[in-house]
Amino acid sequence: MQALVLRAIRSSDPDGWVQPDLRWEDAPIPSPEVGEVVVQVEACGVCGTDVHCIQTRQDGRIVYSGPLDPPVVLGHEFSGKVACVGEGVRSFQVGDVVTCEGMIGCGVCQACCGGYPNQCPELKLLGISYPGAFAEQIVVHERHCWSLNRLVDVLGDEQRACEIGALVEPVACSYNGIFVAAGGTRPGESVIVYGAGPIGLGAIALTRLAGAATVIAFEPSPKRRELAKKMGADHALDPGDKNLPIHQAVEEFTNGRGADLHIECAGALSHLMPEIELSFAPGGRLVYLGRTGESISVSLDRFVSGANKIIGSRGHVGGECFTRIIRLLEKKRLDLEPMVTTRMPMSSAIEAIHKAGLLEDGKVMTYRD
Repeated sequence: MQALVLRAIRSSDPDGWVQPDLRWEDAPIPSPEVGEVVVQVEACGVCGTDVHCIQTRQDGRIVYSGPLDPPVVLGHEFSGKVACVGEGVRSFQVGDVVTCEGMIGCGVCQACCGGYPNQCPELKLLGISYPGAFAEQIVVHERHCWSLNRLVDVLGDEQRACEIGALVEPVACSYNGIFVAAGGTRPGESVIVYGAGPIGLGAIALTRLAGAATVIAFEPSPKRRELAKKMGADHALDPGDKNLPIHQAVEEFTNGRGADLHIECAGALSHLMPEIELSFAPGGRLVYLGRTGESISVSLDRFVSGANKIIGSRGHVGGECFTRIIRLLEKKRLDLEPMVTTRMPMSSAIEAIHKAGLLEDGKVMTYRD
């Protein structure tokens, strides 16, 4: 079969990689071991991580700052049909439609057993440090698979269900940050979302569904600002508007109270933090979902005086993230379809990743040719 493989060379920095090379290569058809299923990939979305894995900084290092382990098949936001099951699989059979988690913990360490599976020190990231889904087939342990059969029945369209199913992973990252790590948002709160890419759009939809009184999105792309409104934002503003700085806009649209919940999905905290510090409501929280590897200065006195908090969040495993999002989709309480703004065949995945790198789409989705 064909698989989209990222190769790179380790830099002098032990945690860095240089000279990314992305191309289609022949790969063996996977076979399942005990407890595993082979999934025929029907849809796979392009994540910002995929883009960052082929982009480089001024010093030549790959932009992505997480645990990359090339050569690796990219792609981790996917869904498909079970093509084969291994010995001992109890929950799935051939033909089932599934979506899958992309974070594979060891299951036995303090983090995994203590309720922090996304913080496992031996964590493998599907499509980043473990073979991914820009391929014809992928093998996954059944404990990481979630059924979409009911969603297929509700929609009456298997391909449509697969496309929506491939969005569960990025939206689950938003869900994990907002409702698991940060304890949720209460009805009537004011929410600010920075960045209207897929993670930010998921955050907008979820906080609107949870009863936020005001949802404000800050996004430089005009196309994404319009998309933010479609997903539920009351206001979508350009963070670079010098006539209306972020903190003034927040003050205006919250009647001077400030924001109860800030959700950073842009990976631009060094630029945003001074404005965020001026925009907190008393007891306000900042959930940091962006990832850039940068260090920033924070005025801690403001956090003491305002009883404010910063919460970091990574991943989507645990906390019933997948279960609850799929349930909302089945009940048609959550509409993710507007997020998909470009569809391309899987064979054009390289072009799709470059398209996503223009930062104008909601989600670029690839599908089986």
